[in-house]
Amino acid sequence: MLQHPQIDPVAIAIGPLKIHWYGLTYLVGFLVGWWLGRLRARKPWSPITEVQMGDMLFYIALGVILGGRFGYVIFYNFGAFAADPLMLFRVWEGGMSFHGGLLGVMFAMWWFGRKVDRTFWQIADFVAPLVPVGLGAGRIGNFINGELWGKPTDVPWGMLFRTAPDALARHPSQLYQFALEGVVFFIILWWFSSKPRPRMAVSGLFLACYGVFRFLVEFVRQPDPQLGYLAFDWLTMGQVLSFPMIVAGVALMVFAYRRNAE
Repeated sequence: MLQHPQIDPVAIAIGPLKIHWYGLTYLVGFLVGWWLGRLRARKPWSPITEVQMGDMLFYIALGVILGGRFGYVIFYNFGAFAADPLMLFRVWEGGMSFHGGLLGVMFAMWWFGRKVDRTFWQIADFVAPLVPVGLGAGRIGNFINGELWGKPTDVPWGMLFRTAPDALARHPSQLYQFALEGVVFFIILWWFSSKPRPRMAVSGLFLACYGVFRFLVEFVRQPDPQLGYLAFDWLTMGQVLSFPMIVAGVALMVFAYRRNAE
């Protein structure tokens, strides 16, 4: 049995100014994504230039933050939102959704593509391999905050979280997600996109892989208390939102390669 390190969520405090580790992990994710994006932008097949990478990052950051917050409120806490609509703007209270952030980023990529005269799929295929860096960084932020822990377990690496409502050892599901959604996901997408692929194929692989990884981790992750299990005593909102991603991802890859073969 392990003990959560109980790291202070505030990394730097200067008077009333407090900088949280969670915010810093987002910053690291954006900066590393920007650096990797500039590397990809040097490829002869890149749809954007190195200079445009900075502008695109701004659009994507807006999509992540606004979409992530809106998605959390709508998908995971709609009851509280209906009772208090202003909670949508109280981002300092926490609450972000990957699936909402994905929708926000998709809109941002479409918007940016219009600005630079590129199609949505050109931008999406370019951006997809950069996303796991931010996902992995965000899961480290979740671990530091001691949030989104897993179900009780008796595995040797089970961990005691001071933020949990009991003294039971739990799966450190944040680290599972860091390993799958961050490290493994990045390796797969970076390798796959290192050569020119049919349009939509990289985006399809992104959707399918994330959907599978998230669906699997949800089996050991504690569901959100305000929702619990939606059905069968195991189906979670994360799985409901991830399954369509798997289907869409596989369909996109099949379509991309079939169209390319014609």
